[in-house]
Amino acid sequence: MMKAAEFLSQEVGVKKACYTLGLARASYYRWDPSPSSDSPEEKRPIPSWALSPQERQKVLDLLHTDQFIDQSPREVYATMLDEGTYLCSVRSMYRILDEQGEVRERRDQLRHPVYQPPELLARGANQVWSWDITKLKGPVKWTYYYLYVLLDIFSRYAVGWMVARREQASLAQKLIEESCEKQSITPGQLIVHSDRGPSMSSKPVALLLADLGVTKTHSRPHVSNDNPYSESQFKTLKYRPDFPERFGSMEDARGFCQTFFPWYNSEHHHSGISFLTPEQVHYGLAKQIVKEREAVLKMAYQIRPDRFKKGPPKPMSLPETVWINKPLSKSDAVLQ
Repeated sequence: MMKAAEFLSQEVGVKKACYTLGLARASYYRWDPSPSSDSPEEKRPIPSWALSPQERQKVLDLLHTDQFIDQSPREVYATMLDEGTYLCSVRSMYRILDEQGEVRERRDQLRHPVYQPPELLARGANQVWSWDITKLKGPVKWTYYYLYVLLDIFSRYAVGWMVARREQASLAQKLIEESCEKQSITPGQLIVHSDRGPSMSSKPVALLLADLGVTKTHSRPHVSNDNPYSESQFKTLKYRPDFPERFGSMEDARGFCQTFFPWYNSEHHHSGISFLTPEQVHYGLAKQIVKEREAVLKMAYQIRPDRFKKGPPKPMSLPETVWINKPLSKSDAVLQ
């Protein structure tokens, strides 16, 4: 890539070459080709105060002794000073160890493999749902009620919810089945995305989705932001002014949700969908409402055009696509 940019820049210039290849100019200028033969790299002189090879070997042998093999250079340095001996600084000990490849994490740590992020695209309602379970605090410490929510990522419409006393695969199975029936989901139409909780990755839920012709996907292990729409919806729930610190009973929790979800679906103007309500977007009313908003703004402009310095105002348009982990473009990948 860099050699192609170098060759092309000779014809059209650096700016046009980088734009054509989707390459950041900063990356091009940072690129340092191998030094040419007419400008040999000068050898750095060794300072007079540097340790001799014999002294460096003496320090390395000391660090490898049974007494110091499991101690850090700082401990070795302090111990040697207490014994009346100075060999070198702590930093020099680290340099000598680094040359031997011995400066690293000693613990046997688990290294997770790199997983491919799920890339899900929705161009309309009932194409991709995300679902998750959150805890609602009960009347006393260590007691919880579990809120299951199915969310359409395009419209942000909560297509199904349930409050239960426990997290269980059979309850999730029932909620998904009823929600698919209510939304008239046909085989091959829907993708259901979730994290890797026990209910989400359970065999009963997987078999149900297979029977319904629904594709299932999961977040990557140890990645917290692969299910952003469900997490955002839970934040909206728990940041409501009337959301209590604790619920007094199961009926109390269900009563709150019976008030919250109708408000969320039909009254809440969601910033992610141009301040329309999830219900308006989910059931295809968005275009008409945007037209009506445009007519109101047009009338306001005709009455007082001097108040609009940049011309007639336009309402926010509904996003045409919604992604979970949108793929990076070539230019974005280069900049990263």
